[in-house]
Amino acid sequence: MLRQQLQEDMKAALKAADKPRLNVIRLINAAIKQREVDERITLDDSAVLAVLDKMVKQRRDSIAQYSAAGREDLAAQERFEIDICQAYLPAALSADEITALIDAAIAQTNASTIKDMGQVMARIKPQVQGRADLGAVSAQVKQRLSAG
Repeated sequence: MLRQQLQEDMKAALKAADKPRLNVIRLINAAIKQREVDERITLDDSAVLAVLDKMVKQRRDSIAQYSAAGREDLAAQERFEIDICQAYLPAALSADEITALIDAAIAQTNASTIKDMGQVMARIKPQVQGRADLGAVSAQVKQRLSAG
């Protein structure tokens, strides 16, 4: 579904002569195709979300570097690309929703120590993919398991 939406949006941007948007959608499609070729698979929606999530993270890193170097023109381009990528990502989870998911995953896996972190993250990852920063979620899980 997500790939079909990207194709339709690309056609619409092409017809509307919206070159900046078209270029970003082409970048997204190229990233998806690159991963498919590298791994010799066809990506499903969750894998496409992972690609989009990675692209957003890369652009956030670039914004920090461009801003530090005083290149606001390039940072603005990266922000534009993030906006387009985020349009295809599901709504972000709130802090309370993330905490509830962590609590549920810890209860389901009977996790009690930091050694159980892999099981907890394996259960949480599909639910938060594209909806929260996995690094931050991982840090929260680690904190909870260290304290417990």
